[in-house]
Parts: sequence; C-alpha cells; structure tokens
Amino acid sequence: MSSNSFQAASSLRAGEITYRIFRLAALEEQGVGNISRLPFATKILLENLLRQEDGRRVTAADIEYIARGGAAEPKEISFMPARVLLQDFTGVPCVVDLAAMRDALAAMGADPKRANPLLPADLVIDHSVQVDRYGSADAFGINALLEFQRNRERYILLRWGQTAFQNFRVVPPDTGIVHQVNLEYLASAVFRRQTEQGWEAYPDTLVGTDSHTTMVNGLGVLGWGVGGIEAEACMLGQPISMLLPPVVGFKLHGRMHEGCTATDLVLTITQILRKKGVVGKIVEFYGQGLSALSLADRATVGNMAPEYGATAGFFPIDAETLEYLRFTNRDPSLIVLVEAYTKEQGLFRTDVTPDPQYSENVDLDLAIVTPSMAGPKRPQDRVNLPDVKKNFNEAFGGAHKPVEVALNGHKATLDHGAVVIAAITSCTNTSNPSVMLGAGLLAKKAVERGLKPKPWVKTSLAPGSKVVSDYYREAGLMPYLEALKFHLVGYGCTTCIGNSGPLPEPVAEAVAKENLTVAAVLSGNRNFEGRINAQVKANYLASPPLVVAYALAGRIDIDLTTEPLGEDSTGSPVYLRDIWPTDEEVRSTVRASIRRDMFQHEYEKAFEGDTNWNSMAVPTGDIFKWDPNSTYIKRPPYFDHMVDPETSVQDLRAMRVLALLGDSITTDHISPAGSIGKDTPAGRYLIAQGVEPRDFNSYGARRGNHEVMVRGTLANVRLRNQLAPGTEGGWTVHLPDGEKKTIYDAAMQYQQEGVPLLIVAGKEYGSGSSRDWAAKGVLLLGVKAVIAESFERIHRTNLVGMGVLPLQFLDGDNAAGIGLTGRETYTVEGVREALKGSGRRAHVRALDDAGTAKAFEVKVRVDTPQEFEYYRYGGILPYVLRQIAGAPVAV
Repeated sequence: MSSNSFQAASSLRAGEITYRIFRLAALEEQGVGNISRLPFATKILLENLLRQEDGRRVTAADIEYIARGGAAEPKEISFMPARVLLQDFTGVPCVVDLAAMRDALAAMGADPKRANPLLPADLVIDHSVQVDRYGSADAFGINALLEFQRNRERYILLRWGQTAFQNFRVVPPDTGIVHQVNLEYLASAVFRRQTEQGWEAYPDTLVGTDSHTTMVNGLGVLGWGVGGIEAEACMLGQPISMLLPPVVGFKLHGRMHEGCTATDLVLTITQILRKKGVVGKIVEFYGQGLSALSLADRATVGNMAPEYGATAGFFPIDAETLEYLRFTNRDPSLIVLVEAYTKEQGLFRTDVTPDPQYSENVDLDLAIVTPSMAGPKRPQDRVNLPDVKKNFNEAFGGAHKPVEVALNGHKATLDHGAVVIAAITSCTNTSNPSVMLGAGLLAKKAVERGLKPKPWVKTSLAPGSKVVSDYYREAGLMPYLEALKFHLVGYGCTTCIGNSGPLPEPVAEAVAKENLTVAAVLSGNRNFEGRINAQVKANYLASPPLVVAYALAGRIDIDLTTEPLGEDSTGSPVYLRDIWPTDEEVRSTVRASIRRDMFQHEYEKAFEGDTNWNSMAVPTGDIFKWDPNSTYIKRPPYFDHMVDPETSVQDLRAMRVLALLGDSITTDHISPAGSIGKDTPAGRYLIAQGVEPRDFNSYGARRGNHEVMVRGTLANVRLRNQLAPGTEGGWTVHLPDGEKKTIYDAAMQYQQEGVPLLIVAGKEYGSGSSRDWAAKGVLLLGVKAVIAESFERIHRTNLVGMGVLPLQFLDGDNAAGIGLTGRETYTVEGVREALKGSGRRAHVRALDDAGTAKAFEVKVRVDTPQEFEYYRYGGILPYVLRQIAGAPVAV
C-alpha cells in the first residue's frame, strides 16, 4: 500500500467499474510542481512512484523531485513496472536461473517456491525458428518441425515453467514475434488489476528482455529493454533502480511525400538522434505531425529506439491509440477505461495539447524524409536510395569476380555485390500493414510484368503474427509473393537475429572460394557485422517493398532510381518506379483487407500451441529435474560460491588483458550468437558430448547451457582483438609468453594460473541487443572489469548485475592516447572509496614487461546505490537469492 503522502489516492468510474487510482493533479493542487507541463513519459514515472511510495525505496522527496521536473543533479529512482516481457533466447536463461535459484533455496533450507514471479510475466517463443527451407510451399512446415526437433529440451523446460511458476505464461512457437504479439494482443495501454480492496488502474508499463521492447512505446505504453538478469530480479519483486532519464522532445510536423514509408522515417530519425546523442534519455514525440502517422508507423519508430540510442521512443496515447485498440479487438471495457483514465490523468494527447517542457528539443519536417536504406554495417548509417551503389563500392571496393554456379539445374553468374539474402523479416516492419501490403502490391506488379528473382537470392517471408498471413490472403497477394519465392518460412525473428540459415551450397562455396563480398537486404533493425550470416559482409536495412525489389535486381551495386530491375516479356526495361505502388493503392488495400475478426481469430488461442507443442511430456514438481546428459539445459554456477558482501569490494590487482578492442563493439561481438562452427571451442565441446555438427543448432538456442555459451563468448567471426593483430574472430595471446590461443582457451589457462582478467575497449562498448550473456559470458571467462571510453546503457547495467566492474576512461582519454598495448599487467586501486562516493574515480596502473608504468584515472560506472548493493553481493542474482531466502512466500 502506498504511503499516500500527497493524498493522491482517489477513484475513477469507467463504464460499470470503479477503479482506485492515484491522481497526478493532486500534486499540482498542493503546489508541488507544474504537472500539466511535464513530458507524458515523466508523468507515467511520477504516477509509478506515487503508487509505490513506501518511505524506503520510494519517498515523498523522490516524488517531489520528479514532480518539479528533476534537478540538474541526476537522482536515482525506483521503478516497478506492471509486467515483464520475455522472448525465448533471453527467457530460457531466466527460467534456468530461477530453477537454479530454487535449488539454492532448498539447499539453504528455505522454501524453493519463494523463487516465483511476483509480477505477471509473458514469454513469447520467437527466436528459435531458422530459415532452413525457403522458396517453396512446404517451407513453413519443415522449418517448424526442425525447430521443435532442435529445441525440444528447451521447450520442455518452458512447459515445466508454465506449471511450476505462478504469474508466468508462455506463447508457444510459430505464433508470432514477441513485440508484435505485445503490440497486437498483450499490451493494454492502461493496466487493471483486481485486489482484495477492489479494482486498481494505472499505466501499462513493462521491462523486457529484448532491447526492442520499445516497440510498444508506439501504443503509449512506457517500456524498454533490460538484461535478463535485471528482468529476473524484477519478476521476483525487485524494482528497477535507475537515474531519472531526461526526456528529449522530438517535434514532428508536416507529412511525408508520396512513396515514402515508415521505414524511411525511422532510418532518418535514427540517423538524426545517433548524431545528437540520446543514450540514457527518453525521446518523446510530439507535435501535429503525430496525427499524420498511423499507430503502426509509430510502433516502427518506437521499435528502433535502441538503434538511435534512447531508453525509449515514446508516443502519448491519443485518438489513434483508441482506434487501434478497437481495431485489434481489445475488450470494449478496457478501451473505455483507457480513454477515461488518460484524460483524467493528463495523459491523453490532442493536436491542441500544449507542448510539454523537455530537457532538449529536436525538430523534423516529415516532408524532408526520402526513400532510404541503412548500411552496410550499422543501422544509424542511413543512405539515400540513389546512393546505395556508391555506398557499397566505397565501403568494399574491389574488382568484379564473376563466378559461374549451378543453381536448380541452371547456370548463373555470381559476382562481388550480389544480393544473396532478401528477407522480409522483423517486427520493426512486419507489424506495419502499409509496408507489408506495399511489398505484396509491388510483387503483384512485378509478376504481371514478367520479372523473377535472381536464382542466387535466398528469399524469405517471416511475419510477426498470423494476422499478416490473413490479410495477405484476403488481399489476394500471397500468390504473387510466392511467385517471387517469398514463401512463408515461419512466424519469428529469423534473419533479423541471424537465423537466416545457410546459403545455398553452390553460393556458399563460391563466396568462400573467391572471397566474394556479397550482400543481404532485410526489413530488420540490426545489420552489425557477422550478425545476419557469417558469409555476408554487407547488410542493408530496407522497407519490405525494397527487399522484394533487390531480390529482383539480384545485386546491391545498382541505382534503383535510374537502372532497370530487369526486362519484361517483350524485352523492355522495367524500373522500380514502374512497379512501386501508390500511397492510395496501399491505403485502399489496407482498408479492404484487414478486419477486426482476424485479430480475434488468431489470438483467442494464443497460449494453446500446436500439435508439436502439446504432444510434449510436461514435467511436474517445484524443483526442476536437471538432465545430466542435456546439452541445452545445465544448472548454472552462479550460486555455487557466493561472496561475503562485507568484504567483497576490493582493489583489482595483477590483471591481464583478455581483449583489446576498438569502437562500437556490440553485444553481437561479445555474446555468443548465430551458428556454431565445428572447429570452435563450443563446437569441440558439443562433439565431445556426442552431438553431430548438423545438430549444433545456434548459440541462441543453447543459452540455457553455460558450458556452450562461455566457449562462444568473444568468438564472433568479425571480432578484431588488437592483442592478436592479423586475426579475425575469437583469438588472443596468452601473456606473458605471447602464445596465440582462442579467447576461451586462454581464459581457462589464466583461471588455472589464478590470473584475473580485464577487457579494454573504445566507444559504445556493448551497444546493440540486450544480451545478458554478453555479461554472463565474460564473468565466466574470469573477467573482473571492463575499461571503455563509453558504454551502452543496458550492457553497463548487465555488467554490474553480474559483478563485473565497468570503468570508463576520462573524457579525452583512450587506450591509444595513453599508450596502452594490452600486454601490461593492470592494477585498479581505490575501488571501495570510489563506490562510497569519493569522486567516483579509481586509479589504474599499467605495468609493462620492462617495468615501465602508465598511470591514469577512470570513472567507476556503478551509477546508483542499488547497483552498489548488487556489485558487493557479487551480482544481482546472489543479492536477490539472499533477499528472498528469509521472505514469506507470496500467494
């Protein structure tokens, strides 16, 4: 119960139900802040603290701090979301950790059921399907069957979790992508809960174990991605400890020109905001231009908040939100509540709403948006469509290397710049009917003009929900997509997360033999090196219609605005402009082909699953029965040797550098992701366990086995460790002897020698997806600290959450400038003093083999008192275990 210091508790009648709410206006009525002019996102955080006030984690002073707009000095707040959202790659480790926590509780003599979600948690299985079969009518069925064969052990664990845990639901495989399912079904905009005292209503908020949780910001739901370890703690009743984020206002006005899409808009916004710098901030969109954007367009923009670096990309609730809730078959009583609650709380936007007072402002005239792509390596590197050819040639250069290959009984010529993957994928775009139907209309016109995709292109269609298939069929567009080999391959993330599957064997052999630089074009949100496919160096993000267009062209080194896609049956050239659908064609198709009952039909049995899911034996019992022979699920070691929090915080001495890295090292570089090579440490481990290479599956599928994951940490094929110049992949040198080894083998040798390890990196260390294994893996390798020029928000938090100390070079300093080679022995002194508030700085001394020392200062990036608690307990998991060991069991 809230302390209710400001007498904000009140009631609201909506329809037939009276709800208990906490009125924001009560603060302004008492002279506490100018609440009506606060950003909408800040109001939601303020309501959260009003409702959670307990005098300990949340005080009256915390509430006043937010109500008055936040002071110049950042302050920690405790945020308790309404719910937690998981996907299976990050969700399986959460369930594994909870199961191990139950073992630890039992060993401590406590009730294992104390490790149970206290907040509602939904897990959507979407990250496991891979594009093995494509371009045929049986692709979906075969890929789904292979998915179950590969992931049966993981899915058995999740079925156990469904029965063993309360407040835990699982959306089975082959249903949709987590963020699209959240947008279309799970999210409520306003959360309502029945208690012993009656009904309560408050904003729907969440944290998710995927950085693109922000997609639901487009629905007016405030949420963002956190690491799996942080989400686990939240599920167990621990609030999110965070600094109050500044809110940057992004004003939209005008309208986009004919032919421009939401994809072009979000790539433009991503480029603008990456240049500005919004890490650690919420971006809130406002202005009359919002009324020109559909809710699906807003969701596309919200989805890519991680790419533009923001904590969230928030759109306030308005009339468009209510219409979307109706359109997607939400409960009518909920829609009545959403409208009544948001208007009562000043959370409802109109075109005449006064502009909130933001910490900073950005402005964009939608009329300047142009057809765009992003690549070849980063989502913020937007390229105007006419410049894609130039962009590729400047990035990779090189002479043409035509290679003749045999494909499906026909000869074809593969060359430098060939598009070998064209994938309609990712919730970023598959949740948006305009671009999806635009792709279908373009396919229809292409087929009618006699165009065909090039034979070396691996094409795929992976919608984010079954509703997409419904409206494709209703619009009569599926046959045209299939004529261009864009057959349904699965309902999941597929290519966007690296599950593109192998290239056709003749293509793969030609690329490898001739060292061809080939390209992928995908409607996704991430295109980092090594992510999409290990053989593809150039990866471009594009709208779904452009994905189809590049499949027809078959090469990336083409200017689609001036060069033809191909020839029609008469030999006449066909240009992109000839088959691009008009905006009115798209709008009329959307109106005619999408119905409310489609959402009702597809989601009324969302948690039931198909025959594959329901035919599995369901384990029972409060304690999970670990299978010693499993190569997918292993009990993790996080609770085996817990530290004494009273003595654990010490200076770090005699560390060796495991990896010396450059800028923009993403969690894809750090965390195991993609396919497992047979000659890698992880591959050799699996072979030793009797697993054939064909059955390796992906790293993501094996996140429940720490033995596999630690061997794949820092093993990305594109990783460049400056300690091992001339190499690419997971290589380092063991010091002081200088022997070249895999990073895993070197780390194990260091552990045997009792040598603690360090990582040194440049700017934006840990950017990208919120992969908890990017922190778990380095911990298990023996890394005690990371020194970087800057950290991405989620990864820095994850490092602290695993007991790894993030240290940041002072402004202007970096490894090269200081003269660090990585071959020194490192000592970090003053850690305890820094964590207790002594300037937040520690002293580093790097001693080379000749006895020469280099000394410099670093910032200790344990940013909040709560994070200090996690760090001194050795991480968030041991901290939570010790907290709940003596706590009563929640019923």
